[in-house]
Amino acid sequence: MKQEELQAIASQLKHPSGEKGIEMGNMMNETNINMTKHSILNLNMSNENRILELGHGNAGHVEFLFEQAEKLKYYGLEMSELMFQEARQINRNFVSQKQAFFSLYDGNAVPFEDELFDKIFTVNTIYFWQKPEELLSEIYRVLKPNGNFCLTFAEEDFMKKLPFTQFEFELYSTEKAQELIKKSDFKIVYTETQTEEVKSKTGELVERAFTTIVLEK
Repeated sequence: MKQEELQAIASQLKHPSGEKGIEMGNMMNETNINMTKHSILNLNMSNENRILELGHGNAGHVEFLFEQAEKLKYYGLEMSELMFQEARQINRNFVSQKQAFFSLYDGNAVPFEDELFDKIFTVNTIYFWQKPEELLSEIYRVLKPNGNFCLTFAEEDFMKKLPFTQFEFELYSTEKAQELIKKSDFKIVYTETQTEEVKSKTGELVERAFTTIVLEK
């Protein structure tokens, strides 16, 4: 693939837009679904929890989230206008029942009041955080005391084999992510790395190592 094509893939992964963006959103949901479900299960939700997700893509996984407990409220934040619209459309029943709420944000400031959420999670977004320390402190701020934040990402060793990650991506190993977390007020309660087989963005089956870190306020 040419540099421009790889750069276009990187750009769509960061911020899906246009006709290709819908396709990318579907593909991301498909390739990330195991990581996303794993993150949701690691939150150990209770009835009536208020959940926040950063960078939900087309949010095709929200139905699975609502199966985990009763009377949950889900809030999704997204930088991509297209994914915001897609997520609202795919989850229109939950939106109309006032169970799911979607908003756009700038990727830095979390537009919610202090200590609003019981659980927060994000999958495969850390590579695009513009100000990682500031965003972590924003996540900490909107989380209730003793609340959990689940951070899930594909390992640097896997990601650097993908030709498009040379553009726009900041790659993380478990150690590098833990170093970042140490600069915040979060406590790490659980770290797990596992391997899965996925179809790559260019079509072939590859083994992907991903890590989930569960943090507590």
